[in-house]
Amino acid sequence: MQEQEGAPSPISGGSCLTLAEFGPAEIWLILDEALRLKGLQKAGAPFQPLRGKTLAMIFQKPSNRTRVSFEVGMYQLGGHALPLSPQEIQMGRREATTDIAKTLARFADAIMARVFGHHEVEELAEAAGVPVINGLSDLHHPCQALADLLTIREELGSLEGAKVTYVGDGNNVAHSLALGCALTGAHLTIAHPEGHASDAGIIKLAGELGAAPTLTQDPREGVANAQVVYTDVWASMGQEAEAGERREKFAPYQVNEELMGYAAPGAIFLHCLPAHRGEEVTNEVIDGPQSRVFDQAENRMHAQKALLYLLLG
Repeated sequence: MQEQEGAPSPISGGSCLTLAEFGPAEIWLILDEALRLKGLQKAGAPFQPLRGKTLAMIFQKPSNRTRVSFEVGMYQLGGHALPLSPQEIQMGRREATTDIAKTLARFADAIMARVFGHHEVEELAEAAGVPVINGLSDLHHPCQALADLLTIREELGSLEGAKVTYVGDGNNVAHSLALGCALTGAHLTIAHPEGHASDAGIIKLAGELGAAPTLTQDPREGVANAQVVYTDVWASMGQEAEAGERREKFAPYQVNEELMGYAAPGAIFLHCLPAHRGEEVTNEVIDGPQSRVFDQAENRMHAQKALLYLLLG
């Protein structure tokens, strides 16, 4: 028997370009709903409030987790997801981004875009008139942060006061994590090499939303007593030319058993994946008992299902 679908949520009709569009109450609502939908899915209880709804998915960057989690999640909610490759849609080149947004909005109920420049999702949202979800941009990765927060909450029981340390490049993942931690009361430390700090404007924004992360260039100091240790690849997609230089500069920031030893007893390890094993993390850590990376990957789907339902329900 299908559970009652309920009324549309307070965030119905909006977009998710960063986490800064939401207040703390909305973030908690998304996380609560994600846990509820995860429970229904694990119990085999159908919940399909998005029957007849379609999500158009634009991919400037290829994906594994983003495509599968959105496509399967939309299917589980009763809707349909349509992936569009760079060969099919070339935003700003073959066709103006605003024209693409207006056209897709005539066919689909929402748009998810995985892009390079953050301005691309901003332009889509401004023109579309339907919810736009940032599946990843060079500046923000909000869906990943929602999965991160969900995983931390499941593991620690609470986000408020949780000690989280991100080790490595102050990139889009660090940016969204900073905003998410600020909105939920978790304390974030970012340990980064010189010249690779997070965007100063986003750090300032996190402070306005709750608390700005603590920044350090000492990975051991950053990880000390952390309950969650998180890392990402040293060179993101589009930075391949810098990979060799970054490997040398980031080597002291590798998350290995020695560095995990500085964390709190029972600390967990997270990684947004894909991982470059032997670079930012060792096999012993990512495959070890403290690793929750595949729970975290699964939670992308549950968090995104909650977001889709609350935006489109």
